[in-house]
Amino acid sequence: MASQPVVPPGGNFPIAAVSKDPLLAFRCAAAMKPYLEEDVRAPAGVLIDSPVVYSKIVGAQPIGLPAGPLSGKLDVTVSLNGKTLVNSLVPLNASAYELPFSLDGITPRMTPYNLSCEATYLTSNSSNTSPPQTYSASAALSVLPNPTNSSVTKMDMRTGALLAKPATGLGGTYEPIFPIGFYTTFDGYLSTNLSAVDTLKNQGFNIIHIVPSFDNMTAFEMVLDRMQEVGMYLMYDMRFTYMNNTSVMEQVNSIKYRPNLLLWYTGDEPDGTSDPLNATSIAYDLIYSLDGYHPVSLVLNCQDYEWASYTAGTDIVMQDVYMIGNNVTWSNEWNTTCTPDYGDCGCDNCFSIPAGNSAAVSPNSTYYGSTVPANSGIGSYFDISDRVSSFKNRLEVMGWERTKAVWTVPQAFGSAEYWMRTPTGEEWVVQSIMGINHGALGVVPWVDPNPQYIKTAASAFALSLSKLAPYIFYSPSKRSNYIVGGVDIAIWTTGIEALVLATNTDYVTSEVVWKDIGFLGSNFEVMYTSGSVNTTSDNFVLGSVASAAFVARPGSWV
Repeated sequence: MASQPVVPPGGNFPIAAVSKDPLLAFRCAAAMKPYLEEDVRAPAGVLIDSPVVYSKIVGAQPIGLPAGPLSGKLDVTVSLNGKTLVNSLVPLNASAYELPFSLDGITPRMTPYNLSCEATYLTSNSSNTSPPQTYSASAALSVLPNPTNSSVTKMDMRTGALLAKPATGLGGTYEPIFPIGFYTTFDGYLSTNLSAVDTLKNQGFNIIHIVPSFDNMTAFEMVLDRMQEVGMYLMYDMRFTYMNNTSVMEQVNSIKYRPNLLLWYTGDEPDGTSDPLNATSIAYDLIYSLDGYHPVSLVLNCQDYEWASYTAGTDIVMQDVYMIGNNVTWSNEWNTTCTPDYGDCGCDNCFSIPAGNSAAVSPNSTYYGSTVPANSGIGSYFDISDRVSSFKNRLEVMGWERTKAVWTVPQAFGSAEYWMRTPTGEEWVVQSIMGINHGALGVVPWVDPNPQYIKTAASAFALSLSKLAPYIFYSPSKRSNYIVGGVDIAIWTTGIEALVLATNTDYVTSEVVWKDIGFLGSNFEVMYTSGSVNTTSDNFVLGSVASAAFVARPGSWV
């Protein structure tokens, strides 16, 4: 590899051009995917987004605004086949502004309908002689027949959360699921250890992503049956066959009836292997033609290679930054440097920690002593948050922010190939929270089996998620982010309460003063801790790579 010429890979996501004048990015999306025949008597909804932007993102059109503060509203009409479903006024800069409508009279079918959304900008100084400022968008509306013998996974477009009935198939209501569970080896592990399913369930995990191949189909069916019995969801993996239409048809038609099927998984780092750019979309369309009741997912390896093409073929795009125990600028495998144009370090386009930042150096590091040079190769946890944030930003640029979600894949392995060591349990938690704090809505680590200390830490975090997820999935909540020293913090505010999720990316003790993140600190409940955590009425203190979750009660705000 060292002798190979430098060939820029290309395929970079285009940076949206700046506009000196305001633009309106008018967008609409169904509030739920799919709706079912049984939902006809319940209100449905269309979500309107109306951000005023100064970048030429997809669909943004010029808007003439009056002088002074932002004012005026959009007169929005949503119609289907020329029939008006709802008409309402919507403010500018609205986010997921829901317009209710009735599904009555819309015939359930397997192919989606196309909603037309039209908007006219109204201002107090509009005149009859001024040409109207009009905008249009469209959205897919999926209204499916009730399934006769299969499960359904809905996607709440207001939050990106998946909704499902209990995985046992014994009935129940649709509830939000925060998926957490490992890519799990089948051959030699699950295939010979059925009790592992029970153990994983008891440890708090709610999904198993079984890694193919499935050579022993009898054992495979037994694993799926046991997962259903204990209430574990299935993330079904077609990584080796997703480009084989015949195989995809056989697998989907075999698995789609499983009550515990949560979602499909097609491409495993298709960008890293330069799969055909339309491969994920072909598989996506085929799966929806055969099923339609479960979303599709994939994971991308690269920081920026043909992202839009591969992401077009999924509902959930995952990222897998693996930066622990790895030299991210010099390949341990290939003995070459790594740049955006050359080299493979097992962590694409990852950055070293800043020069001189000794606090971010693990005690297990073998690279440097007290002085950290520039371009040290020591990976940064902020590569995880940057990757998740960049994926989220690209969804907004493409107009996909309502219809696709981002999940994260923490590193739960090491001591092989590029990675000189395996993460500690506390480091595993830091990775997971760095993803969640910046918008990831699922945690699927690679890989199980893994060291017991990782499983113990992951279990404690998984068991806490049932207390944290309601804040994250509360649709009116607004997430705000802070970085205090090396501590990454996200806050979800739900009105009278707030969830504070904090993780220390440094290997030294770090303090956060409550007032610096908008709180008095007088009325907090500790919901979860990892590592050394101490709290007072003035601050909280996180030890080396420690993490914590708090809920602020009324009276806590500055």
